[in-house]
Amino acid sequence: MAEEVVLHGLWASPYSRRVEVALKLKGVQYKYIEEDLSNKSPSLLKYNPVHKMIPILVHNGKPIVDSDVILEYIEETWQEYPLLPEDHYERARARFWRKFIDNQVLLAALLKAFWGEENGREKALEEASGLLNFLEEELKEKKFFGGERIGMVDIVANVIGFWIGTFEEGTGIELLTVDKFPKLCNWVDEYLSSSVIKENLPPKDKLIPFVRFRFGGTSASK
Repeated sequence: MAEEVVLHGLWASPYSRRVEVALKLKGVQYKYIEEDLSNKSPSLLKYNPVHKMIPILVHNGKPIVDSDVILEYIEETWQEYPLLPEDHYERARARFWRKFIDNQVLLAALLKAFWGEENGREKALEEASGLLNFLEEELKEKKFFGGERIGMVDIVANVIGFWIGTFEEGTGIELLTVDKFPKLCNWVDEYLSSSVIKENLPPKDKLIPFVRFRFGGTSASK
């Protein structure tokens, strides 16, 4: 019986894009179903009745939900192209930084910095910069967070590698600059140069008006 892998996602969601990148790095063939969150499909409601959100990975009829859980499932299910280090300590560190990037404190700081009230923007930019500086220091002299190739932390950091740039273009506010974050900016260049990453990014001309509409005072969801 042929293996069946189906991903329910949203074109503009960094969480959906993470799953796609992981599947493609592992060489997993899958079917993609675009969801409309304003008119959720019966399949979405069936497979994720708790949160009713994307992404949803359906593997041989069995649904897995939440991007973090899905990425772990992908790593454990398909052995090609390991996304986490073999060494147990380094694996634990990678999991820590993955959770750091997905921490609601960082995401909230980024949203406030770009889309929050103007009178609180300077403080939000300072907070976001402080959090990004931890990632700047973690990179050290590495090409990617995963070393010489893209790994789990790099996949999860797509919100920094691509979405921050979109936020900057959409608002005219600069945050991730070479003078403040030379290592992170170099990482962004390397990250966006990867063919797998480039093939799985939404078009900016379509994404910028989407995020302007989406984040007008709202918060990120996972």
